[in-house]
Amino acid sequence: MTTLHSTRRRFLGQCGIGMGSLALGSLLNEKLFAADPAAPFLAKPHFAPKAKNIIYLFQSGGPSHLDLFDPKPELKKRDGQQVPEELVKNIRLAQIGKNAKLLASPYKFAQYGKSGVWLSELLPHLREVVDDVCFIQGFHSEAFNHDPATLFMNTGAQLAGRPSMGSWFSYGLGSANKDLPAFVVLMTGVGQPLTNASWGSGFLPTVHQGVGLRSQGDPVLYVGNPAGMGAARRRQSLDVLKDLNQARFDVLRDPEIETRIASYELAYRMQTSVPDVMDISREAPAMQEAYGTTPGRASFANNCLLARRLVERGVRFVQLYHRGWDHHGGPDGNLVFDLKKRCLETDQPAVALIKDLKQRGLLDETLVIWGGEFGRTPMMQGALSPDQIGRDHHPHGYTVWMAGGGIKGGVVHGSTDDFGFYAVENKVHVHDLHATILRLFGVDHLKLTYRFQGRDFRLTDVHGEVVEPILA
Repeated sequence: MTTLHSTRRRFLGQCGIGMGSLALGSLLNEKLFAADPAAPFLAKPHFAPKAKNIIYLFQSGGPSHLDLFDPKPELKKRDGQQVPEELVKNIRLAQIGKNAKLLASPYKFAQYGKSGVWLSELLPHLREVVDDVCFIQGFHSEAFNHDPATLFMNTGAQLAGRPSMGSWFSYGLGSANKDLPAFVVLMTGVGQPLTNASWGSGFLPTVHQGVGLRSQGDPVLYVGNPAGMGAARRRQSLDVLKDLNQARFDVLRDPEIETRIASYELAYRMQTSVPDVMDISREAPAMQEAYGTTPGRASFANNCLLARRLVERGVRFVQLYHRGWDHHGGPDGNLVFDLKKRCLETDQPAVALIKDLKQRGLLDETLVIWGGEFGRTPMMQGALSPDQIGRDHHPHGYTVWMAGGGIKGGVVHGSTDDFGFYAVENKVHVHDLHATILRLFGVDHLKLTYRFQGRDFRLTDVHGEVVEPILA
């Protein structure tokens, strides 16, 4: 009994010493209470960076790779036949059954550029820059419904709560302009709802979340001074608020209080910087015409021009969401009228952006990405008529394209099978894409981490390989 009692007392005593040491170690760890939550995690890149900024043109809803980028003679030959059983026996489909009929694309394809890239007739502008673009045709994901698939492409996880890619960039690399956020979000179009989890900071300090800008009305909600509040009084009130928050931080040592202080100060500086950068009417008429913009109205064209203006001023990550690509068939979204509309809205401005960046010498340091959360099935959904024809969700093989920022142009990387169903050659997974993007910015995806709940998290989770063949 005496032995047991003394052993237990010795154990508890050492536990107390150990826990005390851990607590003291935490208090002495300056990283837990960084003075500036917006300071970049990386003092210097792991590799020589090839890119400085990123513009992500996210096409929300799932553009059809089979009708835009990936022509399939086999589909044309077997149009209307039942899908082969071996293709669908081990998968889940979102809305259609496994006895659905194959559907050939109603659009013509031709080869363009020195590289001979195949493109649909729906993309007459993209054909002008194919030799600057890398088409990843062996791309694949795992999520076949919108919300988890969108989160996966934007955060590397299918559940909400993880930091978005833009937030990781803000955390890891910071901003090159103290008067503008490191991570900016612009949205257009209608259709599948999007939540701010796709551009949220997750468990990172909230200073790294995407800041929503608007190309119509007030550029940023609640940043402008209310009626009767002048600049001098605003500065005075912010100084008092900063002192109160700082006093609270000195007591609690909560990093989110420092984040709040930094956010208020950035908002104050944005009152001057944002209206200037958002005023596209200052652009030459020829430039506005090239993009197809209409100042004062919200449009994808306006947002593409704004994206160039933002990266010119040092914004690290510009995310453009354009909704309306969910074409299941029927009057609410079909492959004839609605797919044509989306292409008319996006093809010209996306290509104008590439040309504009190239002409200004910015394309080499700006990575442009175009893609959605998944592609569409080779099988038909709806009826075979212009206002009814559609396709279902499809994550197993589809196309994403990239340009600039250290990417080889005029390249088609990977392929899908004869039906455009599975990625079969040089496959690229979501985590591989994220690892490759980070590498272009000089970041080792294995080393950009943040400790949360006892684990070191990263954008690529526990997967991801850099796709070396597409790097210039």
